[in-house]
Amino acid sequence: MLPTSNFAFLSVHDAQLVQLGVLAERYFRDDPGTAIFKLRQFAELLFKTVAAHHAAYRDEREAFEETLRRLSYERIIPKEAADVFHALRKAGNRAAHEGKGNHTDALSALKFARQLGIWFHRTYGKQADFKPGPFVPPPEPVDATAALKEEIDSLRQRVAEREDAADRARREAEEHARARESVEQRLVREAEERAIWEKLATESESKTAEIAARLAVLQAVAEQATKAESLEFVRRGEEASTKIDLDEAATRALIDQQLRDSGWEADTQKLRYGDGAPPAKGRNLAIAEWPTTSGPADYALFVGLTFVGVVEAKRKRKNVSAAIDQAERYSSGMGGSANFAFAGGPWGDHKVPFVFAANGRSYLKQVETESGIWFRDTRRAADARL
Repeated sequence: MLPTSNFAFLSVHDAQLVQLGVLAERYFRDDPGTAIFKLRQFAELLFKTVAAHHAAYRDEREAFEETLRRLSYERIIPKEAADVFHALRKAGNRAAHEGKGNHTDALSALKFARQLGIWFHRTYGKQADFKPGPFVPPPEPVDATAALKEEIDSLRQRVAEREDAADRARREAEEHARARESVEQRLVREAEERAIWEKLATESESKTAEIAARLAVLQAVAEQATKAESLEFVRRGEEASTKIDLDEAATRALIDQQLRDSGWEADTQKLRYGDGAPPAKGRNLAIAEWPTTSGPADYALFVGLTFVGVVEAKRKRKNVSAAIDQAERYSSGMGGSANFAFAGGPWGDHKVPFVFAANGRSYLKQVETESGIWFRDTRRAADARL
């Protein structure tokens, strides 16, 4: 028996979206790079479907990046959703073209894709109050790091807390049945499941013409829609975007990408103080978990060997404006080192000039304190948080 997918609710829109999500979940354990690439395909198909719903789909010749930029400029796609599409697109590109993508990256990509699917369903499925239930983590890989095991265990715990009696009984029965399997029975079951996955993968790769036909139908319907109907989709999309909910780990992955887009080298998994990542000449580094007397700063920003700023990263849906106070405490609690120089100062108690707080969410007026990048220049005593 195959596990229930995090993407099953999308079957009312397009079975291919479900298949791509299911395949990504399947590949997660043994081939995270392929899992991420499948999720990039998922994001691209989902975005083409969005475009078709607005009579804005062109054809296969327009690259995903170009469509994303065009629909963002035309205000068809809200910035909140566009940022997650962009992060998933970039992760897929790194997996496909650079061979980059580990299990932690793949887990974040699964969370990104599911939140985009939920946003899409709430917008185009006309279910603004759709409650999808908790994200169900895929089976952990044999070589999972301690941090990955801890995260997957935490996700499983959240699922268990939300289960009703029937779901719990069904899950426990499946777990007990597998625990009693003989080696021979397990090999037979795995071979049967592998055949199903391979069939799904083959079908997925052979449906280009079918997908194009479905998009053409959606496009034709949208071309006949009134302006008011199209604007209603935009309104629902904006509303649904305020409910995009990424957990702490996925938010950090999103902020990593936003820092990279701004010219910083950022990777919370690898560029960490505890792993010996040092400032370096000629590089703009965002080093994670930098120690201070007030606890580790989420990111320390270095231009070459000059320490210029700190960033406090909060989970989405948290009050990010108040987090600037914590970033200021980090600035006051920095210790010096022969490996870098401060950018002048100090300025009162502050050792670094720029402090930031962010949760990965673009600024939204309706959730002002829970969105945007908040900033203060500590060199100016009267400088207000922005």
